[in-house]
Amino acid sequence: MQEHRRYVRYQVKQQGRLKLEQLPGELPCQIKDISYKGARIVLNTKLPEDAALRINLRLYEDCTVDAEVWIAWHKVFNGVNHYGIYFDKIRDADKDKIYNFLNKYCHNEIKEKWWPDEKKLEKGGDNMNDHRIFERFPVNISARYLNPDTGEEGLAKIQDVSAKGLGLSASEELRLPAALEIWLEMKNQGESLYTRGKVVWEKSEGVNNYKLGVELEKADLMGISRVLRS
Repeated sequence: MQEHRRYVRYQVKQQGRLKLEQLPGELPCQIKDISYKGARIVLNTKLPEDAALRINLRLYEDCTVDAEVWIAWHKVFNGVNHYGIYFDKIRDADKDKIYNFLNKYCHNEIKEKWWPDEKKLEKGGDNMNDHRIFERFPVNISARYLNPDTGEEGLAKIQDVSAKGLGLSASEELRLPAALEIWLEMKNQGESLYTRGKVVWEKSEGVNNYKLGVELEKADLMGISRVLRS
């Protein structure tokens, strides 16, 4: 089965527990893979289909995700139920839990897929690996940044955002991995959004025009949601 997803799914193959609002108790399950829009789980119990389900999925001890889901597909292999579930409604706080879960079990895979190969960028290549754990959204926002190493402040344009990264353009070249403090100016004249990150790749696009990739210090789903609403 070929599936087209906006989010990359990461294979974790971790034991978990599933609780349904419609059924008593927790069900042992195996989480085969997961993203911010769905998961593939394996369990002995057959789940109700053709209806929205409220679930509580325990990823590991003291970490549970609540969501309203639909069963996207169901297969039975060797008497065991395999389900593809789609997260129809899930809170940003629970997406953040999924990020922490993936960062714990798939750290190296995430690092490889999130950011482009720096050696390719040094050669001027454009074939960046665009599979990222969070979708990037195009924006056009002014920003100020401070380079703590030099104490110098600069202006930039934010071109795309995700919960864990920024794509921006600036008129000056910044060394890698420059640490930056960044203030994003909200178009609705609200208070600027403050964040911190480091430059992980840079590419010249002409005289005094540099495209930068900034990895944020921590995932900020609520902050990025505010940017997209401005």
